[in-house]
Amino acid sequence: MQTAQTNLIRKQFLISESQIKKLDRLVKSTTAQGKKTSAAEMVRNAIDAYNPDGATNDLEASELIGLVHTRLQEAIKATKKANRVVAAGLKELS
Repeated sequence: MQTAQTNLIRKQFLISESQIKKLDRLVKSTTAQGKKTSAAEMVRNAIDAYNPDGATNDLEASELIGLVHTRLQEAIKATKKANRVVAAGLKELS
């Protein structure tokens, strides 16, 4: 994220209409989530996040693994609960 102390330089870029629409949708989605991120901030974040080598650093990979682990644990718990409900329903039908 940019801070107030960062020296920003104005640049003009040509982007397609579909890119403008996508950027507008992204801005609206962050506003709906209560983040209020401007289009300019989105572009700066995208530039900062872009890695031309395509590699991610270990911190990003570990964060992703942690997120996947958490989601899998939640899915397993929900599946076990659903299995119990189905088993109980089958038992009642028998």
